[in-house]
Formats: sequence, C-alpha cells, structure tokens
Amino acid sequence: MTITTAAAVRPYQQYVYAYPHKTAYRPLPPERASLRALWADEPKDALSLYFHIPFCEVRCGFCNLFTRIGAPDGLTTAYLDALERQASAVREALGEGARFANAAFGGGTPTFLEAAELERLCDLAEHGLGADLAAVPLSVEASPATATADRLAVLAARGTTRLSLGVQSFDDAEARTAVRPQRRADVEAALGRIRDAAIPVLNIDLIYGIDGQTERSFTSSLDAALAWRPEELYLYPLYVRPLTGLGRRRERVSGDADWDEQRLRLYRHGRDHLLAHGYEQVSMRMFRRADAPVTGGEDYACQTDGMVGLGCGARSYTSRLHYSFDYAVDMHRIRSIVDAYTARTTDGFRHADFGWEMDGDEARRRHLLQSLLQAEGMETAGYRARFGTAPDDDFAAELDRFRDRGWLDESAGPGLLRLSPEGLAHSDALGPELFSAAVRARMAAYEPK
Repeated sequence: MTITTAAAVRPYQQYVYAYPHKTAYRPLPPERASLRALWADEPKDALSLYFHIPFCEVRCGFCNLFTRIGAPDGLTTAYLDALERQASAVREALGEGARFANAAFGGGTPTFLEAAELERLCDLAEHGLGADLAAVPLSVEASPATATADRLAVLAARGTTRLSLGVQSFDDAEARTAVRPQRRADVEAALGRIRDAAIPVLNIDLIYGIDGQTERSFTSSLDAALAWRPEELYLYPLYVRPLTGLGRRRERVSGDADWDEQRLRLYRHGRDHLLAHGYEQVSMRMFRRADAPVTGGEDYACQTDGMVGLGCGARSYTSRLHYSFDYAVDMHRIRSIVDAYTARTTDGFRHADFGWEMDGDEARRRHLLQSLLQAEGMETAGYRARFGTAPDDDFAAELDRFRDRGWLDESAGPGLLRLSPEGLAHSDALGPELFSAAVRARMAAYEPK
C-alpha cells in the first residue's frame, strides 16, 4: 500500500459546517415542495429552530455569509413582518405536537435589531412557533458594536444561554487588514457588557491566517480573550472566497503553500495554548473551558434532529430534503433576495424554493462527516443501528485513505472512529473528501452570484 502523508494534502480546502453546501441546492419542482407534505411524516418531538437575520453594520473582508450592510428605514420592520408570515405558514405545516429542543438566532448579526425588535423576534419564536425559549438552549450571535446593554438585557431576560461574539482579532492593525473596522477598546467594552448581562456561556470567535499575523500576535489575541475566561472559543482559519472584499483584492489564493503553512502553524500554536489553559478541544474549531457550565444543549445531535429555519438565509432539514431560499454573496443580489422575501405573502411561504433531495447514501455521508469532525468521534454501533451497515462497509476507500495519512486515531478501539490530532488539523481537507460525486458536480456547476 502506498502511504500518503498528510503534508501532501492541501489542509485548507473548504469549511464544512453543513452537508451538502447551499451551492449544491437547485430550484425545486412545486409538486414536491409543499411544506405540509415535507413535514407530514417527520419526527417533530426534538426540532431545532433557527432564525436568520441578514443585516450587519459593516461587512468584513472575509465574509461570504448571506447578509447586507445596513437597513433602510422600515426594512427591519418589513423583515420581521415577513418572518411572522413565514412562522404562521411553518407552524401550520408542522401541525400539532411539534416541540423545539434548542434555538439559535444567527445571521448576519441578530443584534443589529434594536432591543424592541429583539423582543418581537423572541415573541415570534414563542408565540408564533411554540418554542419555549426559557426552557431550551438559546444561542445568539453578536458583534461588539451591537452588543449594547439594552439588547443584552432583552436576550438575557428571554433565556439566552449562549452569546457568541465575533472578535476575530484583538489587534487593531490585524482587524483592519481583514477589513473589519473595530478598536480593541470597543471590543473590551462589549465583553464587559456581556459579562454584566450574566448570560451563562460566552463564546469568542478568533481568526488565524491574517496577513502579517505571527505566533506572537496571535498569542496576544488569545490571551486577551482568555482574560475574560470565555466558556467557549472558536478558532477559524481565514478563507478568501469569491465576491468577498478580500476576494476582490486577490491578496490570497486557495492552495498557496506558504499561507497553508502559516495557518497550520498558527492553528497548532493556538490549539496547544488553549489546551494548556484548561480548555478541551471539541472540534478543529471549537474549544470549551473544562469547567464550563452545562446549559442543556449537549445532547443535541445535528446528524439526526430536524432543523426548522426561518428567514431568507436559513436552511431547513427534513430526512428527505434540505431546503432554503436563494443564495448569494454579491451585495446587489442579496438585496434583491431580501426584498423578495419581505414581499412574500403567507401562502408564498407554504412551499420550499431551493434544495437538495437526500437519499440513503447522502444521509450516511452526512452522518459520518458531521460525527467524525467532532473530537470525540463516532461510535460505530450507533451508525450500524441507524443504517444497518458499518462505516467501513460504506466508506472503505475513504477511511483507508484517512488511515494511511495518519488522520484516524488507531488507539480508539474497534467500536470508535475518532480523528487523531493530525486528522483534526486537516478537518477542512477530510470533510470535502466525503462529498458525493453528485454534490461535487452540483457545486462545481454553481456560478457565484
């Protein structure tokens, strides 16, 4: 057998946070897209609820999320009105007995909404869809500029258990290089307000791989974050994607060997620094403080639970179909999609627009991919109980390749598939290798817009 070293594989290919990616979605035939029919036979006793807010005060140079800069007068109200109409259509489709096990507000920047608008958003979740926000884990994303005391007070009072703050770097020069205009003093002030709000879990996002960033400067950002003793820290590698601010500058390109080496070096340094400071590694990106409080969301399994997404950038998952609205990165296209969303009637929300139909093979791939990318790994008995086969039966070639590269932890035992430290470091190369040929073809044919 020919041994392929991990070093021969590009480590940064694609961040896999959901499978398949939205670029594989296509318009759905109306006869197969009725929400009532899609959810009719689905288990609905432990659903996930997600609200997408597509507004930011600025757009960072690396960002390819579905979000627009600012909101003209009346747009946030129109958007919340549309969310209310969509919630009505979705609750009708789910029928009686639907229960939500967790909830999240993402974006964009949910805290772009003012305090009264956040109250309305929470009311939509509770009264519009029947989610008990005070009884389930609720995660909300925020930026330093929008983490104001009045907004945080609303979120805390409505049951938020986790607040994720996008900081990326505590170094003002690095932030400017990433086209993220912010001052460290403002970031520190926002963190103080979040701690004052007493939300149980604080997460801080940091990025590595910014031009000019060194181990010393990255350590400085890590230590600045650690001073607040966040319950969670996410370390993201910088990606430069088409149609983003940095992408238009073409300062970095995928496959740049020197950049790959810089990011790997910084990742390993950051990982080791956090492990030495009492954090446990949950995935390539996520680190949790060993003594962090339990908020109740630890038993949530993204591989099995249904996802109900509301908002023009949200995804929804049933066992047979993943669906959403149209997707774009370009500012003009995003604005037109948001405008079309706010103009929809309740009836217009009773069907899915874009999606990917799941079959048995794709369900296996998704389960293996999302389980394997977690540091704790995957028990093969659970996989067999769900699918009736073993992972090595279904993915022999891929798993053999991962073993050859040293990406699997051979000490884990026969009943557990778990990544080695080197495998975790190469998560963004390993994940895409589990994509099906059909998904790859769809993604390759997608024209960025």
